[in-house]
Amino acid sequence: MYTWQSKGRLLVWERPMAMGILNLTPDSFFNASRTSLQEIEDKAALMLGQGAGILDIGGQSTRPGATTICDQEELDRVLPAIETIKKSFPDCWLSIDTFYASVARQAVQSGADIINDISAGDDDERMLEVVKELKVPFIAMHKQGKPASMQVNPVYNNVANEVMEYFKSKNKTLSALGIYDWAIDPGFGFGKTLEHNYALMQQLETFQIFKKPVLVGISRKGMVQKALGVDAENALNGSTALHMVALMKHASILRVHDVKEAVECIELYTRVNHKIGL
Repeated sequence: MYTWQSKGRLLVWERPMAMGILNLTPDSFFNASRTSLQEIEDKAALMLGQGAGILDIGGQSTRPGATTICDQEELDRVLPAIETIKKSFPDCWLSIDTFYASVARQAVQSGADIINDISAGDDDERMLEVVKELKVPFIAMHKQGKPASMQVNPVYNNVANEVMEYFKSKNKTLSALGIYDWAIDPGFGFGKTLEHNYALMQQLETFQIFKKPVLVGISRKGMVQKALGVDAENALNGSTALHMVALMKHASILRVHDVKEAVECIELYTRVNHKIGL
């Protein structure tokens, strides 16, 4: 069981949960995930109705080769969406997907409950101080390089060991700041080859040593597409299969485009894992 505190509320979960992706971007790698402000309320309602435990709102694409936009442009995209969702669904849990401390701060002030940073605070030196000040949960992801060039020949001696060492160091930093409600995201597809991604998945259960939730974000990504020879539009079945593998290796959060299928996967996993039968 994991318990997070944010802004006077408790998020408690005893089984894995699905995090629904809401991209306020024109260039995310999966076309169907691109959401306009006019669509955001309906999409949020659908994902929450399908069982999403958290909605993850992002205003900047971090796909391989993506061009970085400034913090103000990102704010212009995400703040109206956060305010719209919180007005309609005040009890839902929202995370803001950003590596800008300024965006994180204003997003939380506008209603977001969690900060989800693909750089784990490395790309903006103010980020961890903002997390500490606002006292909200933090999702720390590992990546190698920047989105624009991260997939150009990434190199590791042992990817699982190096990502593990990264989080050992990050754990010390966060603990020293008094940040204890945080999750580990190994960063599938962020500065990692196909082989790196699968080597990391093979060792996913080793991250349990931190006693923190482990978030897995592989939905419709290249590690599914390349392995099966499909595009993003046809990668749902492969994503669901890998989600079950991740759950068997103790993932706590599945960050997904397709909430219904992920929740069904979690339900079946829970039944098998708890030996529920006739």
